[in-house]
Amino acid sequence: MTGHKRLFIKTYGCQMNVYDSERMAETLGAQGYVLTDKADDADMVLLNTCHIREKAAEKVYSDLGRLKPLKAEKPDLKIGVAGCVAQAEGAEIQRRMPLVDLVVGPQAYHRLPEMLARVDAGEKALDTDFPPEDKFEHLPKLRTRSAPSAFLTVQEGCDKFCAFCVVPYTRGAEVSRPVDRLMTEARDLAARGVREITLLGQNVNAWHGDAAGRGLGWLIREMAGIEGIARIRYTTSHPNDMDDDLIAAHGDCAALMPYLHLPVQSGSDRILKAMNRKHTAEQYLRLIERIRAARPDIVLTSDFIVGFPGETDTDFEATMDLVRAVGYGMAYSFKYSARPGTPAAEKTPVAPEIADDRLHRLQALLTEQQRACQESMVGREVGVLYEKPGRLPGQMSGKSDHLHAVHVDDPDGKVGELVRVRITAAAPNSLAAVRIGS
Repeated sequence: MTGHKRLFIKTYGCQMNVYDSERMAETLGAQGYVLTDKADDADMVLLNTCHIREKAAEKVYSDLGRLKPLKAEKPDLKIGVAGCVAQAEGAEIQRRMPLVDLVVGPQAYHRLPEMLARVDAGEKALDTDFPPEDKFEHLPKLRTRSAPSAFLTVQEGCDKFCAFCVVPYTRGAEVSRPVDRLMTEARDLAARGVREITLLGQNVNAWHGDAAGRGLGWLIREMAGIEGIARIRYTTSHPNDMDDDLIAAHGDCAALMPYLHLPVQSGSDRILKAMNRKHTAEQYLRLIERIRAARPDIVLTSDFIVGFPGETDTDFEATMDLVRAVGYGMAYSFKYSARPGTPAAEKTPVAPEIADDRLHRLQALLTEQQRACQESMVGREVGVLYEKPGRLPGQMSGKSDHLHAVHVDDPDGKVGELVRVRITAAAPNSLAAVRIGS
């Protein structure tokens, strides 16, 4: 590795950030950087940030503060901040933390080589533009992968403007990537041994092609025809973009896995309206009925916010009623926290102790449903894609069709194999299984 520079990337948040980190690593790889898993060994540290969680910016500043001793020890160390906090904070990051050499937003990271050249010349670099060119066209071709599953971004940005969310401001308007580029990238992944592709987007089911009738369901069927691609998933979806063809794909496309993450946020129509979600609880429930009619064994997951400004006990109970009506395999739930610049940030949130109690009650119900879903799998035969050796000798680990983590007794198993197993036991966050057949 003589002559190579070492790059450490810390990735916060969503799968899209994981994908972006991979592409930034590829971009910097063309500049001579190789990845390291230790910041202490790095010639460049890049924090790829997320603005969704509470106090996201302050957590980034805390991490930057912890890098100060390393920068003092290695003055030539380059430090960069990328992602949504970079987009939201911009020049403020370098004002508060002079050790930061470059700040790049999620739509501009294809410009990293030019930014690094400026840093090498002794300048600070900042790029939080929404450039008109397609960043994906300027990124280097993917190199060899060893993992059997991969992310593929098909759509970016959001036009929904939910009252609590910063994504439209940090990721920009909804943009769908062209069909030919997506198919080329998917074939390239398949040629490198990828068996499972997860299609990504802030509103992934808002993706559309350049001709009538070409929505996400159509794209999934096209990718299912690629030799080597056995499994397809997609995330994250908005209920308003679940069209008839995409629902039908869950029933007629064998490669589309029986799992769907479909955030609802609340079960109260009054709160949904205040959130600017543009759907009602009843519309969401009818949508779930249609999806389950197409694929009865589908596992559903969701997102919930409690304590949104104005939420009453009645509103919260409506959320609990919706959860009971749907029956989730798992769900993410959070106490509302304001995001600067969003409409809801100007409103008074629910008292913390009330929000804490509601979150505790909701999570107890969701945990109960998750446990029931896990236990319902015992005795069933499912597919598992082996991702890595298990923790115990003779064991392999991977994801089931329903995205459950599964540990399989299979001394002869190999990473990348797609096998049939019988589930033998359920734990809170994983399943145990034995392989069946050859």
